[in-house]
Amino acid sequence: MIKVTAGIYLNNDDLTFVFVRSTGPGGQNVNKVSTAVQLRFEVLNSTCLPAKVKSRLIKLAGRKVSQEGVLIIEARRYRTQEKNKEDAIARLVTLIQKVALPPRKRYHTKPTRSAREKRLQTKKLHGTVKRNRQTRTHDLE
Repeated sequence: MIKVTAGIYLNNDDLTFVFVRSTGPGGQNVNKVSTAVQLRFEVLNSTCLPAKVKSRLIKLAGRKVSQEGVLIIEARRYRTQEKNKEDAIARLVTLIQKVALPPRKRYHTKPTRSAREKRLQTKKLHGTVKRNRQTRTHDLE
């Protein structure tokens, strides 16, 4: 079990790891050893995530989620399988932690009096600059 938050734990059986050949540093070793990791997590079939967390996770992950609802995280930062595996798990945990808390509700506010006055002043200044440009171009003709 992997602890994500106080109430959310991931089951190790829900995570699937596929090791593939990595690009980047490693010399000739790159061509021989499969060190990059693809972590696959079935979001839609997961029993450890609440429905709202699942929907927010799919929305946040974007293109990383397939049409079948499988979240794919690729980790190839390190030269060893173990470190890449840990990196992929850590990235999955941070993704889930981001969506575990519901988004804060936005309260509609009105602009302050000074903000309205400042906006009108900048509009007036911009208008005078444009007016001055017009008079110069007409004088040249």
